[in-house]
Amino acid sequence: MRPDYRWPDPDRDYTNGAFIPGGSDYPDRWAATAAGFRKLWRAQAELDLAYGPDLRQRLDLFLPERPPRGVVVFVHGGYWHLFSKSYWSHLAAGPLAQGFAVAMPGYTLAPAARIAEMTVEIARACWFVGTRVPGPMVVTGHSAGGHLAARMGSANVAVPVARVVPISPLAELGPLMATEMNQTLKIDAEEAAAESPARHPLRDGVTAHVWVGAEERPAFLWQARVLSEEWSCPWTADPGRHHFDVVEGLADPESALCKAVIGGL
Repeated sequence: MRPDYRWPDPDRDYTNGAFIPGGSDYPDRWAATAAGFRKLWRAQAELDLAYGPDLRQRLDLFLPERPPRGVVVFVHGGYWHLFSKSYWSHLAAGPLAQGFAVAMPGYTLAPAARIAEMTVEIARACWFVGTRVPGPMVVTGHSAGGHLAARMGSANVAVPVARVVPISPLAELGPLMATEMNQTLKIDAEEAAAESPARHPLRDGVTAHVWVGAEERPAFLWQARVLSEEWSCPWTADPGRHHFDVVEGLADPESALCKAVIGGL
């Protein structure tokens, strides 16, 4: 059932599943499809590589059949407090078919970590991946993972990244301070300023493309547009896509999303 309408209502603004038919079925479907992909690709995968000492500082690395052209790092979403890398393995299929390795890092979730700490962890994962796979690095991610992907392109974060493609990113954290989930996230004004990609310029030498589903909640369309305007980079509202299926193009090497991620590299 959709939440009762009240305006303004930040919790309703950032609710996704209640506005997507069958929204509650998606996580189980993602997990099953991802597990099947890992089984299929096990000969070309290095799973649970440690990039740091903590339990969630592990990543899965999928390698193409030929020497890789570069690497795509995909950062999972879940409002910084849900899910894990194991839900998304199948999204590696598109870049792999294009000759890119794909790394999928986990990271410490809230409330055990603040968002600023997650940024540091993903940067550390990117540096680790760079020691394993030669060539250009692209960082993409979805929702909260889109936020962390965008942070990897921010001028105040130093990582060996050539391109970032945030998907449905949370680029401005200020509105989330008024949501109930902030009891878990504990975003304050200082962290919102430091960790909002839209408040920091795109780092010199990094290209970007912001992606979002055209059928997403207005708040996510606003978030994507704000980041594209602040960074003066392209943005795409993917026709017919909502917040839960907008990432599916990554599994298809010929999709517009997969081609945007590769970005001519």
